[in-house]
Amino acid sequence: MRFMMKGHLKCGIEQAYFAGKTDFRKPISCHLYPIRIQKLAEYQALNYDRWTICSDACSHGKELGVPIYKFLRDPLIRKFGTAWYTELEKEIDERKLD
Repeated sequence: MRFMMKGHLKCGIEQAYFAGKTDFRKPISCHLYPIRIQKLAEYQALNYDRWTICSDACSHGKELGVPIYKFLRDPLIRKFGTAWYTELEKEIDERKLD
């Protein structure tokens, strides 16, 4: 279920959650989109799912200089925890210096 607000589609579950009408948060798979998790034998792989319907949001993020891991900060922390996200940021920052 989606609702249109100011020209943007909003998830109905998320809107109800933030309005205090339910304590159910939308499923983590939805919250993480366009990141998809693939469970492998010894770890989980995070894959970016490119879909044309998201191209405007991706272009806007690029214009603003917001990489996807920062855009998805809250759902990544929700799924993997603050320590994991902090390590992700550290790893990305270190690779930028190379």
